[in-house]
Amino acid sequence: MTVIDSIKIDVRKLIDNDSAHDFEHIMRVYRNAQKLCKKENANQKLVLSSALLHDTVSYPKSDKRSKLSSIESAKKSRLILKKYDFSDNEIIIIHDAIRDHSFSQNKTPATLEGKILQDADRLDALGAVGIARVFATGGSLKRPFYNIDDPFCSARTPDDEIWTVDHFYKKLLKLESLMNTKSGKVEAKKRTKVLKEYLKNLKQEIL
Repeated sequence: MTVIDSIKIDVRKLIDNDSAHDFEHIMRVYRNAQKLCKKENANQKLVLSSALLHDTVSYPKSDKRSKLSSIESAKKSRLILKKYDFSDNEIIIIHDAIRDHSFSQNKTPATLEGKILQDADRLDALGAVGIARVFATGGSLKRPFYNIDDPFCSARTPDDEIWTVDHFYKKLLKLESLMNTKSGKVEAKKRTKVLKEYLKNLKQEIL
């Protein structure tokens, strides 16, 4: 069994989050990271470890501590990684990648490994699965789908703490331009088209 397999087992025992941040989210980010790693020629051991550990702490969006999730996950990653054969420098790289990956932290990671983790996580917020995650979160928080007077934020500032569709305009449609890696940008462009097509179809149905 490889160290990555062992970390995967550890993480599976830890993750008990909502459907938008469950173990399947972890594995989708992991698979995204694998693909980006090969194309960007990055250190696979460090990237995949950070992908597995990036959401070990995930406070609900309704929790005031929500913006601290990545910081707490980074701290927890140190404790887990110390059980395995990681150097102090490798642990720092993984810790910093996890700490800085979150959209709410508004940071660009310093290392290639961190940039790939951030891209891999953001890809899971796009495309068909991204749409599913948006509405899973909105439903868990009992938010209405959209503002009936201006569903698509034509004349107002998006407020995704009230309306679910506003999250497309507050965050998701911005992600393509924020990707770090060339391969991440290519995939983000494809998945953003899915979001735009969905919004187009939604508009036809409700207006």
